[in-house]
Amino acid sequence: MKLDSLRDLFVDELKDLYNAEHQLLKALPKMAKAATAQDLKRAFESHLKETKGQVARLDKVFAGLDLSPKGKKCKAMEGLIKEGSELMEEDADPDVMDAALIAAAQRVEHYEMAGYGCVRTFAQVLGETKAATLLQATLDEEGAADKKLTEIAKQINAEAEGDEAESSPRKNGARAKKRAMASR
Repeated sequence: MKLDSLRDLFVDELKDLYNAEHQLLKALPKMAKAATAQDLKRAFESHLKETKGQVARLDKVFAGLDLSPKGKKCKAMEGLIKEGSELMEEDADPDVMDAALIAAAQRVEHYEMAGYGCVRTFAQVLGETKAATLLQATLDEEGAADKKLTEIAKQINAEAEGDEAESSPRKNGARAKKRAMASR
């Protein structure tokens, strides 16, 4: 696609985000399965539902522009998901794995926030007010997801650090139980 105008860039970036969201629809269930902390698992499952809504919103944006959302592969999301997949293959303490999953998920959220912020602004400049409103709604959801992950990380990071610092029999027993549950 030749980018001769801001509208061309707007459409190109929207297609990139559309593909990114579809890649994420496949990755989130895997992340939820890999998580051992129930609040993290629920956060991934909840964000999967939100992501489906975000795809539907993008469908509305494309319909309003009378364009197809197809035709672009988001290589950045592909890379972020690949890194996350490689991470999930590591042999890690469950708390440490949960902390790593949050880090991977926040990288994705930050990428999406940057993308949605740009296309929202392009829509505003181009006078596409309905598109801008829809894109802002998704941007708000992505920001809320990032904040939720930060809150969950406070507890999980402390637990991951505690796994290294604390070696009491009670803590070791809890870790062994958590590992056994994670390996099922």
